[in-house]
Amino acid sequence: MEIIADVGPGRLLIIWLVVLLASVLRAFTGFGFALAAVPVFSLFIPPTETVVLIVLMTLTLSLLSLPTYRGVVAVRPLVPLLVMLLIGTALGAVLLPLISVAQFQLWAGLSVILAGVGLTFFQPSKRFDSPFPGWVAGLVAGLMNGALAIPGPPLIIYTMLVEREPRRGRAMLMTILLGCSLLALVAYVAAGFFQLQSVVYFLLSLPALYAGNNLGNRLFLRHGDALYRRIALLTLLAIGLVTSLRAVLSGFTA
Repeated sequence: MEIIADVGPGRLLIIWLVVLLASVLRAFTGFGFALAAVPVFSLFIPPTETVVLIVLMTLTLSLLSLPTYRGVVAVRPLVPLLVMLLIGTALGAVLLPLISVAQFQLWAGLSVILAGVGLTFFQPSKRFDSPFPGWVAGLVAGLMNGALAIPGPPLIIYTMLVEREPRRGRAMLMTILLGCSLLALVAYVAAGFFQLQSVVYFLLSLPALYAGNNLGNRLFLRHGDALYRRIALLTLLAIGLVTSLRAVLSGFTA
């Protein structure tokens, strides 16, 4: 079949490596799969196919990791945030066809840098109990979820406001991102973005997805408290800088 042949062994190897590393990052930190994978996938996969592929993978990871975070945080306080996520995701899906490949790469890179800078310089000394940050984070994350399949940056900043303990922060992010994946999946199906090529990439990547998830969960149990923040920061900043620089050098125009 032409679609399967188009993948090729070289591209499949790249996909496996990216998926493996991104899955380890996601299982270890509770976020980061889309942040790590979207910038690379967007180099050779059209934006609409990229976001579908990412959503299929993140939803699968959320379900695979469910036993590690289920019940750690209460879901009811997150309902207003999830409602704003729904609104933002619908709006973001409408914006997606209007974004060029170069814009897609640049915004993906900048969102990663934003998350990294926020995590580096903003460390609240106490829990922030106002619901307002949750509403804002939900709306912005929804827009990025629908348009880029990268809801993570605003959610990471929000989690820092309300949860400082690594295990609970990871569980909160995974719970919210499970909702993000489901909302984005519905939005992309409704918008007609599903293509056979994305499903082929997803099925071929399942071994790497499963292996990376298991490895990341084991690493978190063993080293999470000591290395959680450092690994997240270094990964986010490196990916964001490289991706943004490439988009600028490729001749991005507003």
